[in-house]
Amino acid sequence: MNEKIKIKIAIADRVYPLTIDANREEGLRGASKKIDEKIKQYEASFAVRDKQDVLSMCVLDFASQAEQTKIETSTSEIEALKRLQLLEKKIDFVLQK
Repeated sequence: MNEKIKIKIAIADRVYPLTIDANREEGLRGASKKIDEKIKQYEASFAVRDKQDVLSMCVLDFASQAEQTKIETSTSEIEALKRLQLLEKKIDFVLQK
């Protein structure tokens, strides 16, 4: 069983105390860092007055990336399956000779 640890994650100048499995710490800290980098990017690129707007834009950006990755992975899996089916047909043809 994983050891639980307490950490503090800072996002958008706010600190969030969390109790997590120790093996998730690196991923959460990395995600927090990416969120803050994206916040700075949006604040520098757009005239945004409200942190809520910036956070909403970040959420949309990260969620759309996740969805796009899912779509691309699904497409790759379908293409791989088609290739395997074609290969299977070729093998069956050769074995029937």
